[in-house]
Amino acid sequence: MSMPPLPDATDLLQAVHAACLEAGEIAVDLFRPGERTAARTWSKSGGSPVTEADIGVDTFLRIRLEALLPEAAWLSEETIDDALRLKRRFVWVVDPIDGTRAFMNGLPDWAVCVALLDQGEPVLGIVHAPACDATYQALRGGGATRNGNAIATSAATTLAAARIAGPKPMVDALAEIARIEPVDKIPSLALRLTRIADATIDAGLISTDARDWDLAAADLILQEAGGLLSGTDGEAVVYNRETPIHGRLIASAGGLSAPLLAAMRRLRDAGPQRL
Repeated sequence: MSMPPLPDATDLLQAVHAACLEAGEIAVDLFRPGERTAARTWSKSGGSPVTEADIGVDTFLRIRLEALLPEAAWLSEETIDDALRLKRRFVWVVDPIDGTRAFMNGLPDWAVCVALLDQGEPVLGIVHAPACDATYQALRGGGATRNGNAIATSAATTLAAARIAGPKPMVDALAEIARIEPVDKIPSLALRLTRIADATIDAGLISTDARDWDLAAADLILQEAGGLLSGTDGEAVVYNRETPIHGRLIASAGGLSAPLLAAMRRLRDAGPQRL
């Protein structure tokens, strides 16, 4: 679908980029490389962890982003959902710290993620990973960058020796039917996608239950770098639904999409227990 242009998109991207860098500094103050975080931590309903850093970054970004585009609604992992977003053209989608468990345990693979949806499609995305010294960003139709340098997915067109990250059961099942090269799971879903975008890896698998805030920013970056995120039958990822939860997904360099989809269909046809 062709989207109307976002007014002053380049200026908006620069302002969001600055906000994400400042948000990263809030998190870094409580991050301890190789050690347990200095932040207070607790569990949300359902058992997933949260830290005071998540809440601090979320609060900071809401103030900054709402000032930049007051007409935009808000969807964040750490904020109570408001159905108003379903009626708005623009929606900010935020994960203040994607990869909270990694952050808590002193591992570097966590990121501040911000996307702007326009009529349900991401048109601006930033994934800022301070502990990895990496900031990815993209505007719809403007390409993708890492630390200001243009990036593109790998040229892989076959699963043979393809570097693939994801949950072990999914990767192991795929390895039974294809000679892939499994790589360590990347705990941040956003970084799993952006590392496909910059050709660090070739593809990634995502189990059920990912949320819009895990995906939207990195999805745009991946698309602008020549990659693709979809369901395991090739269906498009739809954002800003009433329930922003997704099923199993696959992400890859553009040339790897068809063979990866074919492999996933073979696994599905072999029985759901394979995945």
